[in-house]
Amino acid sequence: MNENRKQEILDQRYLRMARIWAENSYCKRRQVGALLVKDGAIISDGFNGTPSGFENVCEDENNVSKPYVLHAEANAITKIARSSQNSDGATLYVTASPCIDCAKLIIQSGIRRVVYGENYRLDDGIRLLQRAGIETTYVNLDEDGQQ
Repeated sequence: MNENRKQEILDQRYLRMARIWAENSYCKRRQVGALLVKDGAIISDGFNGTPSGFENVCEDENNVSKPYVLHAEANAITKIARSSQNSDGATLYVTASPCIDCAKLIIQSGIRRVVYGENYRLDDGIRLLQRAGIETTYVNLDEDGQQ
């Protein structure tokens, strides 16, 4: 099996794992999961939700996301920042393409590659990542979690 095919298979697996991790989110409108992988190991994870110590309610009475809800990517990046690891050269697997704010965090954290499984309604985050030279890969997983 060639290296490209091996990478495709790994990308599918990690993205399926990120999809499962998204199930930890208490958000009702959308559940997003993220995994940071470096040197073949998961070094951090995240899902969208409220900050630690806050109530696990993401939406207000009008079903609008509260302004302090953290995105899955931000949770994974801030979690690694509090550890002895670093994300320099890592790959981020995220179930939805990053917004522009998360894209800025990704750039600053040294992540070199982003694999995502769903297009966010805005593509400015992906465009910013590409402008910064970060490889972006869209992987379309069907309902069974297969490509």
